[in-house]
Amino acid sequence: MILILGGTTEGRKAIQVVESAGKPYYYSTVSNEQTIETAHAIRITGGMQEEEMTEFCREKQISLLIDAAHPFAIQLHRTLAKVSSRLQIPVVRLERQYPARDGRLIWCTDYADAIDRLRADGIRDLLALTGVKTIAKLRPYWEKTPCRFRILNREESLSLADASGFPRERLVFFKEGEDEKRLFEQLRPDAILTKESGESGYFNEKVEAAQACGIPVYVIQRPALPETFTFVQGVEGLRKAIERLAPDFFPLRSGFTTGACATAAAKAALLALLTGEEQPDSRITLPSGECITLPVASTEWENKAAQCTVIKDSGDDPDVTNGCSIIARIELVNADSSFAGKGHTPSILFRGGEGVGTVTLPGLGLEIGSPAINATPRRLMTEELTKVLQENGLAGLTKEVIVTISVPGGQALASRTFNPKLGIIGGISIIGTSGIVRPFSNEAFIASIRKEAEVAKAIGCSRLVINSGAKSEHFLKAYLTGKLGGELPPQMFIHYGNFIGETLKIASELHFEEVIMGIMIGKAVKLAEGALDTHSKKVVMNKSFLKEVAGQAGCPPETIIRIDSLTQARELWELFDPAGQARFFPLLLKKCQEHCAPLLPDGKLSILLISENGEIPYRM
Repeated sequence: MILILGGTTEGRKAIQVVESAGKPYYYSTVSNEQTIETAHAIRITGGMQEEEMTEFCREKQISLLIDAAHPFAIQLHRTLAKVSSRLQIPVVRLERQYPARDGRLIWCTDYADAIDRLRADGIRDLLALTGVKTIAKLRPYWEKTPCRFRILNREESLSLADASGFPRERLVFFKEGEDEKRLFEQLRPDAILTKESGESGYFNEKVEAAQACGIPVYVIQRPALPETFTFVQGVEGLRKAIERLAPDFFPLRSGFTTGACATAAAKAALLALLTGEEQPDSRITLPSGECITLPVASTEWENKAAQCTVIKDSGDDPDVTNGCSIIARIELVNADSSFAGKGHTPSILFRGGEGVGTVTLPGLGLEIGSPAINATPRRLMTEELTKVLQENGLAGLTKEVIVTISVPGGQALASRTFNPKLGIIGGISIIGTSGIVRPFSNEAFIASIRKEAEVAKAIGCSRLVINSGAKSEHFLKAYLTGKLGGELPPQMFIHYGNFIGETLKIASELHFEEVIMGIMIGKAVKLAEGALDTHSKKVVMNKSFLKEVAGQAGCPPETIIRIDSLTQARELWELFDPAGQARFFPLLLKKCQEHCAPLLPDGKLSILLISENGEIPYRM
């Protein structure tokens, strides 16, 4: 069982992650004011001291603690560290993202240090944005010096302020969506005191507004957290930590895309080239802004280049590249006097090494003849490499960064992907829009459908032939060859798997004039009832519905009754005599058409029912 200590934005993120497992867990907050909607959380409220939390963890068999509390919840962090040590339960800290510390701000180690600095600087009218619980901590200051506190306008906060003896007329109430700059201009304090609360605590917004008004900003530094905690940022890092520390909680493991692996390998290779040191891991920023760390399997140097290898971990997704070596080789070309300078930005040149395919068709958003490294991985690598050069003062001294990505064995693997149909030859693609592979990812499958359709559109196809898989595609090609005239380009044929509705929506968005859909009886009986996603986990053959259709088709009662004995939809081919088939199957297709046609409002839709032996006896 997992226990989350929350009550913050990070607490909601933690809930988002663990809810997806579909298992019960505990979620604890100090008060019950935070409203949360969950399907599996067991909510508990009230702070727990060390002994109480220890007993709770023993009784509830807690195997993992997730610290998603406020960074200034010092006592809670200490309690978690003690309970973790006593019971040998790991703690994962879901940490906030913090901007680099601005030297223009006045940084204070704690509240006592802040009081000393404020007094030394002669601050007479302070606006404290540190929260109602800090009124007591700052008592030695405000008892002798004018001060205002901004707090939440709720009974609990007012009670705490009253208990501290702070005058109500000096309170400023927080308003949702309030313009910070306007408030500061109205109050014109001598200084502002805030906490290093990170991005989710709106730290940047407060600082920027104060600086725009010319108001000095004093900042209480966030307290150090126990080193024994496992630190992660964001939902992906938390999921990976849970998968590692509580391996039975999620039914399937997530993984990383080839793009994320290539980015991590490239950054590590550049650092290895600059430092001459082996890189054990590589920390990169995902498109979402979250930072993750991937292990680096090896570091090598060759002449004036360095290369690093990251082993692709797809989690439990059936990805053909799982376990492959993703290798990035980095070589720098120094700028001459005509290029070198402060404003120069180095060019990042991408090359495809062994096992990385070459683009031969339009529609992928990549230049024909270029390596099959998609736009998002290119952008991530460019950003990470440029940042490393800037941090090392080398951006203006480097003319080009040559990035060569290799995947040994990639050419053999490519035959098991959609690459040949997309016109990518000689290897696999370096792909990934999020950097994360989600197990049996529906999103990835739908994204591949879209990419195939875009390629078909780019090479001039006005129609698509969509089908569930290789078997039905084989039958359709045999049937349509000659009927449509000439040789049919392979890019015209797209597998929808179970995603009939999503495929039709994509075809409509790309303005295809015609879609021919081949469907076998197992999916047809689900689609006819309105299931645009025919996965067996979502919908099964409905015998009552089939009996209703048979009745509408005028089939005899004795035939309709026999539907109850069916175990598989394919048995419908044998159930009806020729006259019954001629009545039942066209009506079934008509119902399929009624559900699908609205998704392709400006195009022609034909539906072909494919028999078990590959014939197409009925079409709509």
